[in-house]
Amino acid sequence: MSKKIHDFNAIIRKLRKDLFGKGPDRIHTIFVDNMAISTLYGNLTPTEKFIAGKSDGKEMVHLARTKMIQEVYDIAPPDGLEELVGAKFVHLFSDIKLEDDIAVSVFMFDKPIDE
Repeated sequence: MSKKIHDFNAIIRKLRKDLFGKGPDRIHTIFVDNMAISTLYGNLTPTEKFIAGKSDGKEMVHLARTKMIQEVYDIAPPDGLEELVGAKFVHLFSDIKLEDDIAVSVFMFDKPIDE
């Protein structure tokens, strides 16, 4: 793993830990053209797992883990992200499969960032 990808993963992990109280256990990121595609494993807190196990809780946890993180990035990308990749952040697409505790985030930038 390159230092750039390692540092990118650290920024993502810190933001999610600060926001949700727990960052992913493991992140795998690849850079492709103007995108960073990250697969995040082990995202959910014990409380989120409990809530997602209830009939009406699954949707609430899913929304928090997708829409909430997108809104945070819409306000401003995390400190150091744009400087690290050398491009302006444009948009974040994200989803999570609660049953497997795996999330995917696609970060789009205004120009190629691949190494």
